[in-house]
Amino acid sequence: MATITSLVDTTTTTNQGKAGDTVQINGTSLSTTTRVNFGAATVTPTTVTATQVTFVVPSSAPCSGQVSVSVTSSSGTTSNALPFFVIATPTTTGTNVTCLPAATGGAVTLFGTNFLTGTHVAVGTVGTVAVAPTQSSQVTFTAPANPGQVTTVSTQPVTITTAGGTSTSGSTQIDYYLAPTITSVLPASGTAGDQITVNGTGFVNVDTVTFTDSAAATATAVFTPISDTQLVATVPGGLATGAGSITVHTCGGNSNAEPFTIV
Repeated sequence: MATITSLVDTTTTTNQGKAGDTVQINGTSLSTTTRVNFGAATVTPTTVTATQVTFVVPSSAPCSGQVSVSVTSSSGTTSNALPFFVIATPTTTGTNVTCLPAATGGAVTLFGTNFLTGTHVAVGTVGTVAVAPTQSSQVTFTAPANPGQVTTVSTQPVTITTAGGTSTSGSTQIDYYLAPTITSVLPASGTAGDQITVNGTGFVNVDTVTFTDSAAATATAVFTPISDTQLVATVPGGLATGAGSITVHTCGGNSNAEPFTIV
């Protein structure tokens, strides 16, 4: 009678895996095996020898949980059964940030389910990062920079790969932003309350416009976005007169400091 001594998933090298994985059944008197009993499913073995049988985990395997595995011989006798654990496919539900500077990337916490056997996180075409999750529902990693980015905003899907497979691409995304650039400020001088037109590029989701005075003091300005290349800012009060500058900030970082004189 056939006896099974161990089950080894060739992908995970454990008795855990997912549908589509090849599993080695090790034991004795296995040479007459005609079928593998995977829970309620009957699977035709891929290879059979006296000490080893291989099979592919069927697509009918449960999403997760323990399954009993045994073999049946040509004479109709069935071996002992050992447990095999089906690992659930991971899912992602979101991140703690929605955007990152393309120049640097940054820290991201990814949320979802079934992360514990995770090996790496992929950020679209930007790159992959090795991970070793300690929680099933989240993992923190450093997303790489995106130095080749051309457009102001580049949306990248975030996926995680575990022993249970890879999460669905597109269900969680991060936007990479290029830093804005100021090309001109009109007029180039003014006093508190004046409205200044700021021209440039990358003015997408601007969150702050900052005036710096001659004493290096700063003040945040009220501003109105006009387009991705223009906004109107009101010179804030309380700044010292003299040569200073204006900067614009988005998720991509700070723009260049464009000269502006407080009069």
